[in-house]
Amino acid sequence: METASMSLLHALKEVLSEQQVTENQTVRELHGRDESYHKESLPDLVVFPETAQQVSEIVKLANKYEVPIVPFGLGSSLEGHVIPYEHGITIDFSLMNKILEVRESDFLVRVQPGVTRTQLNKELKKYGLFFSVDPGADATLGGMAATNASGTTSVKYGVMRDQVRDLEVVLADGSIIHTGNLAAKSSSGYHLNGLFVGSEGTLGCFTELTLNVYGIPEHVMAARASFPSLNDAVEAVVSILQAGVPIARVELVDEPSMKQVNLFSETSYKERPTLFLEFHGNEAGLKQDVEFTREIVEDHHCLDIEFETDNAARNRLWEARHNLAYAFIHGHPGKKMMVTDVCLPISELSGAISHAREAVDLLGLPGGIVGHVGDGNYHTLLMIDMSNQDEIEKAEKFNEQIVLYALERGGTCTGEHGVGVGKQKYQQKEHGQALHVMENIKLALDPDNLFNPNKILKTKDRG
Repeated sequence: METASMSLLHALKEVLSEQQVTENQTVRELHGRDESYHKESLPDLVVFPETAQQVSEIVKLANKYEVPIVPFGLGSSLEGHVIPYEHGITIDFSLMNKILEVRESDFLVRVQPGVTRTQLNKELKKYGLFFSVDPGADATLGGMAATNASGTTSVKYGVMRDQVRDLEVVLADGSIIHTGNLAAKSSSGYHLNGLFVGSEGTLGCFTELTLNVYGIPEHVMAARASFPSLNDAVEAVVSILQAGVPIARVELVDEPSMKQVNLFSETSYKERPTLFLEFHGNEAGLKQDVEFTREIVEDHHCLDIEFETDNAARNRLWEARHNLAYAFIHGHPGKKMMVTDVCLPISELSGAISHAREAVDLLGLPGGIVGHVGDGNYHTLLMIDMSNQDEIEKAEKFNEQIVLYALERGGTCTGEHGVGVGKQKYQQKEHGQALHVMENIKLALDPDNLFNPNKILKTKDRG
C-alpha cells in the first residue's frame, strides 16, 4: 500500500479493533460488486463498525485523508449503488445488527442498520407484529432505507419512506443527527426523513432507524388468477383498485416467467399471464373481498382463479414469486441478469407492459415481465451474455426505450431499485431544474464529496 493509505490504515486501527479493519483481497472483492450486471470495482479497505461513534470516527478519518466512503448492507442492490468506483473505504454494517427496542404499544421498532427484514420479523412475531416492506431479497433495513425499497406489499402498506419515523445519521463532518421523532405526525421543520430515505449513501451513513410496524392480520388468503393476455391481467388489477378492494399484494407474472417458475420451483401452475394476489383482514371482511375480486377478474376474461388458505401452499406461492429472478439465472447459466425498473401512473400501465413485451420479443434475448402492478411498478428480467457486446447494447437500448416511455407519460426511471449508476443518465430528463436543487443539497451536506461519489448525481472529481 502507498504511504498515505498505510497511514489511514494505522489511524483506523486506533479507533477500531484489528478485526474491524481489513485490506484482505477476498473481503475487498466481496464488497466490490452487487447483484447487478454493473462492472465491479474494489475498495481499498473494508471496515466493520459496531457503534455510531465508531462510524463517526471513520468518517472523520476519511475526511482527513480525503478518501471516499461507500456504505454497504448485504450487496443485494441492482444498480451499482455499493460498488466503490473511486475505491476508498467501504463501511460494512453487518456488525450493527441489533434490534434495540420494540415499542409494541406505539407500533414502532428501533433497529441498527445491519438488521435484515427476516431477522426483524422473526422478533416481531413474538409481539403479534410484522414489518411490511418486502422487496424479495432478505436485505438490510439500512440498505432498504437507502434505496427507498418497496416490493410486493407496498400497494397496501406503502414503501420504505412511509415506514421511517426517525433516522440516526452520521454526516460528512462526523456529527450525528436525528431526522425525526416518535410522533405519528409533525409540522415542525423540513422533512429530513424524506430527504435521507432514498439518498443511496450520498448524504450520510444511517446508524439507527425507527420504523413503523403493523399487527399481524387475523386472516390471510392468497390467490392465483390466470388470463388469456397481459392486457386482461393488468386491466383486472385496475378494476380491483377502482373497486376499493383493500388488497395487500397483487403481482403480475407473464407467460415466459411462469414457465421459469415451474421449472425452478417444481410447480405446475398454468403457463399464462398470471396475477398472484393476497388479502389481509378479518374472516367476514376477507370473504366479501375474495368474492368481489372473483367477480371482477371474471369480467376481465380470467381463465381460472385458485385460492390458497393453507399456510404452506400460500408460502409456496410467494416463494415461487420471490425466487423468480434466481429461476431465470438458474435457467440461463453463464448469463447475467439486467432487471429494469420503471413505474407509471396506473392508467398507463397496461400500455407500458404491452410495449415492453413487444420490445422484448424483438430483442431475441431471454426475458420475462413481472411487476408490483398494484402501484404501477413493473420489471423486465433480461438474461445477457456479458462477453457479447451486441447483447449488451441491445439490452441497454431496450432499457432506454422503456424508461423514455415511462418518463413521457409522467412516470419514473426507477420505482424501487434506485438510481446508483445505472439510472444516472436519466436524472436530468426526469427532474429538470429540480436536479440542480438536489446538486445543491449534496454540496451543502457533503461539500468534499465524501459519501458514495458519483452515485445518483454526477459530482465533482475528487482531489
